[in-house]
Amino acid sequence: MTSPDPLRPAALASLLSAGWGRQALLLAGGVIGAELLLRALPGEGLGLVGIAGVAAGWWWLGRRPARLAPPRLPASFDAWLRRCEELLLQFEQLEGEPDEGRPGHGQPQRRAGLAALREEGARPGLQLALVGCVAPDAAWAPQLQAALRGRLALSLRWGEALPAVSRERQWPEGFAAADVVLFHLVTPLRAADLRWLEAVPPSQPLWLLVQPEAPCDPAVLASELTSQWPGAAADRLLPWDGRPEALATSLQPLARWLVAEGPSLRRATPLRRIEALHRRWQADLERLRRQRLVQLQQRTQWMVAAGVFAAPLPTLDLLVLAAANGLMLQEMARLWGCPWSTEQLKAAAVELGKASLLLGVVEWSSQALMAAARLHGATWLVGGAIQALSAAYLTRVVSHAMADVLALSAGVEAPDLERIKREAPLLVARAAEAEKLDWSGFLQQGGAWIRQQLGPPSSPCLADPSLPPAM
Repeated sequence: MTSPDPLRPAALASLLSAGWGRQALLLAGGVIGAELLLRALPGEGLGLVGIAGVAAGWWWLGRRPARLAPPRLPASFDAWLRRCEELLLQFEQLEGEPDEGRPGHGQPQRRAGLAALREEGARPGLQLALVGCVAPDAAWAPQLQAALRGRLALSLRWGEALPAVSRERQWPEGFAAADVVLFHLVTPLRAADLRWLEAVPPSQPLWLLVQPEAPCDPAVLASELTSQWPGAAADRLLPWDGRPEALATSLQPLARWLVAEGPSLRRATPLRRIEALHRRWQADLERLRRQRLVQLQQRTQWMVAAGVFAAPLPTLDLLVLAAANGLMLQEMARLWGCPWSTEQLKAAAVELGKASLLLGVVEWSSQALMAAARLHGATWLVGGAIQALSAAYLTRVVSHAMADVLALSAGVEAPDLERIKREAPLLVARAAEAEKLDWSGFLQQGGAWIRQQLGPPSSPCLADPSLPPAM
């Protein structure tokens, strides 16, 4: 008869209710799995050590990670200016070599752009840009200025006709700086009109001065335009028959809106402009960071591989060795200017590491086969090399995905742990696919590293983390 389970249900219930359920189950699963694995392999001398390694690895993965503190985003124009000044320092650190002692080539333009935005923030009054694929008639200026006169001074920016064909479809800088854009639209709606309207930044206030080809009911005109372009707001359509004397009447809704929203527009425009500048600079910085990340990956992956190669333990916690490399995470945090603590960085890396395991990123390096190869004397080095390369590859994938997480933390969007959990599989899948594209280069580097480790006694020691030549 089978003896009763020494762990009574009441004791198990108290353990689970105390918050130790997940850790206890993972610990028990690791111990039992390791025991079964080791009993099936020849030689049990490392059984206890192997069990300890497995249990420690799975307990570490099962811990409840610390919650990630979202970065504090600027709330005022002056705070955004200070943040952009910090980005300028990051450009200087990343663009130039340490021994050059000079900023990158784009720094003068960036500083000039930031200075221009600072002047825009101090500009009094409102600015309205009149644009369209059909050039607005300059003779309308006096009537338009009189119709829109309000408590705040209003300056007009008269634009030339927008080109029908444009590669970039990007609004001219002067129009983007306006507090509100009045788009002169002559119906029927053409493809060029639609493309320019779709290129308007989402936060840019936009009104349509619609001049129909033939007289029609305003409600019918609004319905027709919204069916062709869903972004058209019915309350911001200004029908106009083209007669200069009727322009003031058509512009009355816009004039009332400017009186009511003028002060808030004056505050919102500088914020919108500097946030857009911040996004552009972050994109430029991201390209520079990714270049430095390649160097960091090269260095770290072989440090991890050397540690795995030199440790003859049939352990299942390769994931821990690859994902919890504190030095790599701290260097990446400095590279992205991320203020997270070491525990917060580990929390994000563990989520990505667990996603790597669930997605089968390391299934090609079966842990049982590696342990068996290590426990057989003649094949110990072969198994160790396979496991070391597996750890190096996993380091590449996790660091690649971790870079995506840090990029989110450095931008306007603030990551939290729950969102990282949801997005971890997608980030890891993209990172694994990207790393597979350079699989041949990784194998060449791995072969050079293995030959270095297995070289004659005069070669560097097994734990030497020096890099093979870059491919």
